[in-house]
Amino acid sequence: MTLTATEYKYIELDERNIAIIAGTTMKVLELVTSQFTHGWSPEELHFQYPHLSMSQIHSALAYYWDNQAEVDAEIERRFEYAERMRLEAGESPLVAKLRAQGLLKRRGYK
Repeated sequence: MTLTATEYKYIELDERNIAIIAGTTMKVLELVTSQFTHGWSPEELHFQYPHLSMSQIHSALAYYWDNQAEVDAEIERRFEYAERMRLEAGESPLVAKLRAQGLLKRRGYK
């Protein structure tokens, strides 16, 4: 994989221009998604991802805030793709069986 350096010490761009935390395979958008989903502080992110230094975390968050529209658009694209795949796949046999037994309510499948 070819990586391109950025003005952020710990952030590199992959061949698709996705920001990666240097020295890892973790994408900035994955860290940001964790922060927003769980409401984690940088310190909690470090606790949850001990392989990342506080410097890497702060660099990733700075990259996000400086490129918020671009990163948010990529997060939205990924969410839409996952939702499309979920709808195309339909219910699994296990879910169908649980619904038939009345153990699950119908939701989100067409």
